[in-house]
Amino acid sequence: MTTRIRGVLAPVVTPFDASGSPDAGRLLQHCLWLQRHDVGLAVFGTNSEANSLSLDERLDLLDRLIEGGVAPERMMPGTGCCAVTDSIRLTSRAVAHGVAGCLMLPPFYYKAVSTEGLYRNFATVIERVGDARLRIYLYHIPPVAQVGFGFDLIERLLREFPGTIAGIKDSSGDWNHTQRLLTCFGGPGFDVFAGSETFLLANLRNGGAGCISATANVNPAALVALVRRWQSSDADTLQAGADVIRGIFQRRPMIAAMKHAIAHWRDDPEWVRLRPPLVELAQAEGTALIRELTAADFSLPALAAH
Repeated sequence: MTTRIRGVLAPVVTPFDASGSPDAGRLLQHCLWLQRHDVGLAVFGTNSEANSLSLDERLDLLDRLIEGGVAPERMMPGTGCCAVTDSIRLTSRAVAHGVAGCLMLPPFYYKAVSTEGLYRNFATVIERVGDARLRIYLYHIPPVAQVGFGFDLIERLLREFPGTIAGIKDSSGDWNHTQRLLTCFGGPGFDVFAGSETFLLANLRNGGAGCISATANVNPAALVALVRRWQSSDADTLQAGADVIRGIFQRRPMIAAMKHAIAHWRDDPEWVRLRPPLVELAQAEGTALIRELTAADFSLPALAAH
């Protein structure tokens, strides 16, 4: 049986070229760099600007990453779309590549939808993909999607599709909610990932699987060190250090801030681009970001040759 993915995963930021198209070469380079740091790859997540990418763009990027040497067993691509047919196509392609799992948003455009409707969405995806290798990680992010996963829905999905429903990313921002998920569902068959390293140590101490966090894109070594040493005497110090860096990025629009930092430390200004409606940091804000990160002894390890 394939080992389940655990530890630190990054919702990988997506670079764009001068024409506004996804820059597959830079994305591959960044993914391979993260992989060398033992970070899993949750491509097509929120911080990947996934919902600004077309379905065809995501399918193409997924193919090109695998062809470029990214290990599918270290991938958890986001495959949840508003249209169930899009979810089926993207999930099917990901499973065919042998990924560790698929991170799935609920269909989020319509609000106040019923538990029955959400259940039918996931049941349809599972039945239409029709592959025993499928492992779904539910993506709970009500601050953004507004549509979330109630405990009754999770219970029903686990009951009807044991083994296929493999876990959840909890981006509620509420530790009490994460802790309740761990108490009610956590265990060998259901892995709970925190949506931020803010709760990484607490999650690990309570039986969680790790975190899927934006700043794993730029601070991978520190987060992986915390996972490896969470039972050591310096674990709280490592958590505090990670919190400092997280706080600096979090005080700005996160995606723009991370791309600005990558562009600065890699001396590659192409990285600052975002796809509308998102925009890059203003010059003064970017300068302040670099100043604060430098004062916090932050550095971005260079991209080694691969």
